[in-house]
Amino acid sequence: MAVTVFERMPSVGRKLLMAGRGGLNITHSEAPERFSARYGLAADWMVPWLAAFPPAATRDWCAGLGQPTFIGSSGRVFPTAMKSSPLLRAWIKRLEDLRVRFVTRATWTGWNQASLSFADGTVCNADAVVLALGGASWPRLGADGSWTALLPDVGIAPLRPANCGFKVEWSAHLIERFAGTPLKRITLSCAGKTVPGEMIITRGGVEGGAVYALSAPAREMIARDGTATLQIDLRPDLDAQTLAARLAVGGRESLTNVLRKHAGLSPVAIGLVQEARHAGVTLPLIDLIKFLPLRLVAPVDLSRAISTAGGIRLEELDDGLMLRRYPGVFAAGEMLDWEAPTGGYLLQACLATGMAAGDGVLNWLTRSR
Repeated sequence: MAVTVFERMPSVGRKLLMAGRGGLNITHSEAPERFSARYGLAADWMVPWLAAFPPAATRDWCAGLGQPTFIGSSGRVFPTAMKSSPLLRAWIKRLEDLRVRFVTRATWTGWNQASLSFADGTVCNADAVVLALGGASWPRLGADGSWTALLPDVGIAPLRPANCGFKVEWSAHLIERFAGTPLKRITLSCAGKTVPGEMIITRGGVEGGAVYALSAPAREMIARDGTATLQIDLRPDLDAQTLAARLAVGGRESLTNVLRKHAGLSPVAIGLVQEARHAGVTLPLIDLIKFLPLRLVAPVDLSRAISTAGGIRLEELDDGLMLRRYPGVFAAGEMLDWEAPTGGYLLQACLATGMAAGDGVLNWLTRSR
């Protein structure tokens, strides 16, 4: 069977290379029931695909390409090389050895009757097609979401930023002093969910691992109410009673000294408490430390998000990921309407749905012939 991969960019795998800049977190080692729960509303739908191609299969696939993996202390799985380029090179070589043909700089523009058409005038007739066009985050790497206009009769949930930062209306003083500064060893809460981690102050808002973990509920709250509130516990290691006793020792010292010496806050944490007071927040000091409210006004632009929510609605696909309106055309990866946190869940779902679409193609061709 002849297979051709049409790639929009001058080279393949650019987003995979970007994902590996800090060490390629390719999957996660947690138990299957917890793993599938990471996909939220799409969890039930994802279960069979994750069962057919679970994290163990991803690790075996990497090993088969000469790239063994290891489990980090957090349960995340990485290639031993801690890079994506060796894995990508080995993957491309295997495909080339199988006589898969790569055509780069090929931008799909839709259909020419029953054939695929491309921006350079190329037309391709195929017995089956897998669309793996990505979401719309990091568009300079090739996926900009423009494919949604090419499937006007397919139900598509709007593409939205996921695993993203948020805009905050900081004062000029806070931006000048603390833009780019991380706030570490905190917990963040939103919509009844609390996560530990860190948050980074940016000139326009906040980002960082703990923020990304709450991006889905915060984004939906903004869509519903216009804004969302994050609650920050600046000292999650201290209970309120212990903290109150420490603050009482401060006596008539300045607020800055009390927060620094007795509450043990970092300069950026002190800056956030003072920012809240100057903005008119009237909570008692202990509540400002344990439940500091932070008003989020909007998610960052989709182009700056780590991943994409939304996509082809699941009811538009059959069990083999074939589009019901387009016999012989399949879809996989971030084109589909699911989202997941960082931690290996994004790549695992892309690989699992890619495998499911591939199996769907084989079954379709068998039936067709």
